[in-house]
Amino acid sequence: MARQLHLSGSDIYAAMGNRNPSISRYATSSLICSEVDWEKILEYAIQNRVDLAFIGPDPVLATPLVDSLIEKGIPTASPSRSAARIETDKIFMRDMLSRHRIPGNIENQSFESEADCRKWISSYDGEFVVKPRGLTGGKGVKVMGDHFSSRQEGMDYALQLIRKDGSVLIEEKLSGEEFSLQAFSDGSRMVAMPLAQDYKRSLPGDRGPNTGGMGSITDHDHLLPFIDRSSRDAALDIMRRVSNAMQKEGMPFRGIMYGQFMLTRSGTKLIEINARFADPEGINVLSILEDDLVEILFGIAGGSMKAEARFANKATVLRYAVPRGYGSDPLPGSINIDDPGRRDALIYYASVNGTLNHVEMTKSRTLALVGIADSIREAGLKVDALVSHVHGDFYMRKDIGTEEMLSEKMKHLKD
Repeated sequence: MARQLHLSGSDIYAAMGNRNPSISRYATSSLICSEVDWEKILEYAIQNRVDLAFIGPDPVLATPLVDSLIEKGIPTASPSRSAARIETDKIFMRDMLSRHRIPGNIENQSFESEADCRKWISSYDGEFVVKPRGLTGGKGVKVMGDHFSSRQEGMDYALQLIRKDGSVLIEEKLSGEEFSLQAFSDGSRMVAMPLAQDYKRSLPGDRGPNTGGMGSITDHDHLLPFIDRSSRDAALDIMRRVSNAMQKEGMPFRGIMYGQFMLTRSGTKLIEINARFADPEGINVLSILEDDLVEILFGIAGGSMKAEARFANKATVLRYAVPRGYGSDPLPGSINIDDPGRRDALIYYASVNGTLNHVEMTKSRTLALVGIADSIREAGLKVDALVSHVHGDFYMRKDIGTEEMLSEKMKHLKD
């Protein structure tokens, strides 16, 4: 985001939780603080007389920051606290789909009572997914057959969430191919971005524990080799219906809406909706955005967005460099980088501290390496070449964007 704002010629005032060297490179000024210390961030915005605010991380959207910025007269291209509930409250999202009879919904049930939860799971004859109600950084959802093997294990986790959070969401387990659709929304108009697919499992072949995301891909035609246009259009229709429903309920959605979908035998189904750029898929699409991001954000904030946004007809592959053990027991170290500075191979700095050439890892993701080319396979090869410019003890999923991986995806869809 900082890179695109810089390319737009903006002065950037960045509030961030760690001293990210690439954001610092672009920023006129930086505030290092907890990302949920919204009062400090609000004061920083007022002091620097910013013309526009934009929120990146999802935990910030659960604070009063956006509403407070707007109250102070600062245009903000992110959803209000109430509109952000579409992400911050999974039960709210499912209930909204049901109330407005929006297609793509799946069988689900929420519980506050341990007894009711036990009874429902005991009588449910299919496989299921257990979801915390609120934000978990992409790591709280547990799927039968992947994260727990028996009905009892799933029930134990569900009951644990009720005791901890006061509620839990249970959903049917879907089978198919996942994809992500992100869109700009000004409350009434929605403009889609290229489709993407992310890979959360830590090990090749989509094995191992769930993570915040190990990498992602987009294709040159803005679809995916295994997701056709009709499935993409169905996903966009679902998101537009959600936006219309939110407007009817007095909480127009202005910002980035990101839907995670699954193409199943019975059509396109909605897994969840988020209220910001996807991570990492947002990096893929921003890397090929041809329009001025600042102009788009002002249009979002003012409810006057243009009807389309231009993206280069290029494929992208992103792979994250992470600490050894990421996803279970990460072991942070340090990394040296000699960035080649090529336009078709980019390095983005994630949860790190340091300089452009030397960073200290945290327990989260370290660097996103992005290749841009005419095909997914070629973009993956550019990432392979880019890895030689990163030195240190780190781990990366090398199968993301390879011909073998794409072949497996196509085979999975046919099966």
